[in-house]
Amino acid sequence: MMPLVFAPSGEENIIKRIGGTPEVKKHLEDLGFVVGGAVTIVNTMGGNVIVNVKESRIAISREMAQKIMI
Repeated sequence: MMPLVFAPSGEENIIKRIGGTPEVKKHLEDLGFVVGGAVTIVNTMGGNVIVNVKESRIAISREMAQKIMI
């Protein structure tokens, strides 16, 4: 298991765990990051990570991406 930020671009991964406070977990769930769901890193720009999750492209901070374990 490793944080999402260390995954290679273009490779589909399955979310195994989401860390952080209950508010952070809820926010990530609302964006579509759920345990068992697929996530793919599209690109990393500056301090942001652009990912495909549930057929949507979303930019999240590197800090948030470190809370998502794959």
